[in-house]
Amino acid sequence: MPIIAPSYKAKGLFKNGHFSTIYSAKLRPVPQAVYNRKRLELPDGDFVDIDWSYSKQPTTKVAILLHGLEGNAHRVYIQGQAKKLVENGWDVAAMNHRGCSGEENRLYLSYNSGRTKDLHLLTTSIVEKDRYAQISLIGFSLGGNLVLKYLGERETVFKQIKNCAAISSPLYLKGSLESLMKFENWVYRTTFILDLKQKYKRKMKFFPDKMSKAELKKIKTLLDFDSFYTAPAHGFKDAYEYYEKSSSLQYVPNIKTPVLLLNALNDTFLSKKCYPKELASQSKYLYLETPKHGGHVGFHINNKEYYSEKRTLDFINEPRN
Repeated sequence: MPIIAPSYKAKGLFKNGHFSTIYSAKLRPVPQAVYNRKRLELPDGDFVDIDWSYSKQPTTKVAILLHGLEGNAHRVYIQGQAKKLVENGWDVAAMNHRGCSGEENRLYLSYNSGRTKDLHLLTTSIVEKDRYAQISLIGFSLGGNLVLKYLGERETVFKQIKNCAAISSPLYLKGSLESLMKFENWVYRTTFILDLKQKYKRKMKFFPDKMSKAELKKIKTLLDFDSFYTAPAHGFKDAYEYYEKSSSLQYVPNIKTPVLLLNALNDTFLSKKCYPKELASQSKYLYLETPKHGGHVGFHINNKEYYSEKRTLDFINEPRN
């Protein structure tokens, strides 16, 4: 029964989910990870940029970090986790999803909440180099859904993939969309839609036959963006088929790799289905931890260390059969 009793205790204003979410994303001093960018060319002619960070001591362990919607490897939560890992003997490969590294990707499609192909290609390239005995996948928000889906959708994963983690993860995408549409979340959804519309506008210059100003004007919500871009660009009938097929919840029962799912109960991005207690109670591999506080990727201890960073490190370092 891998349901973990939460040990995170928020203090003061950090008990408020919105405060911890906004402070952690916008006000926390950024932990400076030292990155070395390498480009991974993909078989379809596109690319992803990987920001590598290396331990000062020889290591056979590497963590692949996956950011959230419209994030990148330089977001504070990625750099905080990367710095924590590197200081404790891990190498880090922080993947920027297609179009998120500061340079537009080459194809009409980009990334989405369930497209695990790029993660698999990166993992394969690391395994083929035969340098690391342990690979851990660590995803945040959208990246967490990708990690869980990746682990559960395959009959087998590489033997080097041992302990993984998903932080503040929307396992049920339609439910998370509905949560973000609530009045209390207007700041977050407004920020997301402004960023996504800018992305649409940039890509439109390269694909005028598939995108238009008239369509751009119609995009007013996250559902609109997924209807006009995400779904058609990635081969889905509509946005609802995209949500259904890309949600990791349906794949969780198939996971055979130990994985920590850390979702705060006051994370306003998440719906009830993002706390799968019954599945965890029946699983040998899903370790569910649901602290009362923490907001969305906001598990503040102090500016130098977050509970999610410490907890993830402890989990992936713990030996398991």
